[in-house]
Amino acid sequence: MRGWSGTRMAESTSKIEIEDAIASTAASTRPVSSASMVEKVQESKSPWLTRWQRALRWIPTSTEAIIASEQRLLSLVKTPYVQEQVSIGSGPPGSNVSWFRSSSDKLRFINTITFDNNLKGSPTLVMMHGYAASQGFFFRNFDELAAHFRVIAIDQLGWGASSRPDFTCKSTEEAEAWFVDSFEEWRKANNLENFILLGHSLGGYIAAKYALKYPEHLQHLILVGPAGFTQEKSDWMLKLMSTWRGIVLNRLWESNFTPQKVIRTLGPWGPDLVRKYTGVRFGTQSVGNVLNEEESKLLSDYAYHTLAAKPSGELCLKYIFSFGAYARSPLLKSSPEWKVRTSFIYGTDDWMDYKGGVEACRKMDVPGEVIRVPQAGHFVFLDNAKGFHSAVLYSCQEYLSSQGNMQHLFDDFIKVFKSP
Repeated sequence: MRGWSGTRMAESTSKIEIEDAIASTAASTRPVSSASMVEKVQESKSPWLTRWQRALRWIPTSTEAIIASEQRLLSLVKTPYVQEQVSIGSGPPGSNVSWFRSSSDKLRFINTITFDNNLKGSPTLVMMHGYAASQGFFFRNFDELAAHFRVIAIDQLGWGASSRPDFTCKSTEEAEAWFVDSFEEWRKANNLENFILLGHSLGGYIAAKYALKYPEHLQHLILVGPAGFTQEKSDWMLKLMSTWRGIVLNRLWESNFTPQKVIRTLGPWGPDLVRKYTGVRFGTQSVGNVLNEEESKLLSDYAYHTLAAKPSGELCLKYIFSFGAYARSPLLKSSPEWKVRTSFIYGTDDWMDYKGGVEACRKMDVPGEVIRVPQAGHFVFLDNAKGFHSAVLYSCQEYLSSQGNMQHLFDDFIKVFKSP
């Protein structure tokens, strides 16, 4: 059954009515669909007023729009799921500040979807999205992975349909803690232990930082095109930074100018920009399986609403990375401290260098491996979903032994490195 459980949703980016609609369900234990919540809000307004508000709004998005676009995108998924807003409180336990350095004591929520295959002994796989993305970007993967795992996907704090507190972090340590500690509160709220954590890009960086701080909770770590493992700037980047263009781009980066700001500035023309990007990145210039017309339309719509909403988690960029996405706290330096078995997965055309994963594995005192998936770029799970699924199943085969022989699935990727 698809539905919402939980008593409240993430805070609204533009309307307070959504909170009132959800609060009215607090006394009920029956899941309530996100569509019915949106309808309840809309019924409180006359049709002509709603149309005028939408027409006059410079940034045509809202919490309701995020929820509705997410639901439309996930309609492509055949496996039943439950969607809920998991409360993580107002701040870290024992801390005298809220999430993070905020004056608000408002409860915060992590948007969560769960696919439970009801297979006895199935391992739990938690999926964490990257920068400028949300959990819906894994829509091509849920059906296949849910056949083997209990799959849980989240929107990190400040992204997607999760709460979007004001981002007031002022250092790398605070920015990392924003994500790592809020994820740990989410884990405790879900009473999760011994699970597999998969993170993509920025999500891979955060997953790795979480594994360094809380290794006792993890069974396995899967890092997909992770940021943070390239230590030295390439010759190409050094050359760019010596030019006027590089100087300007670096200034913009250090001023925390994000791509999302461009989308918001364009107002009602923002959706067209996102639609064109999606059509090019996952269509004409895709190195793998292009999105079909329906997938492209639904993903573009979803991406726009999640990107144009209130800025929050996106503002971590300049604190965690320097220009060019080079980590200010490189993970390669922490590799000898690793305590969790780790698999790295890269597309063969990924702009993240797989050699950083190889070097990290060589420094680890725990088993590690590097896998490359052909006909795939940075979004390997969209470009070559079949190869990505095979790589994940190969990485986790020892936890899936009760599900029979899956050797036939392991021919869709390249094994680059495997430590003892």
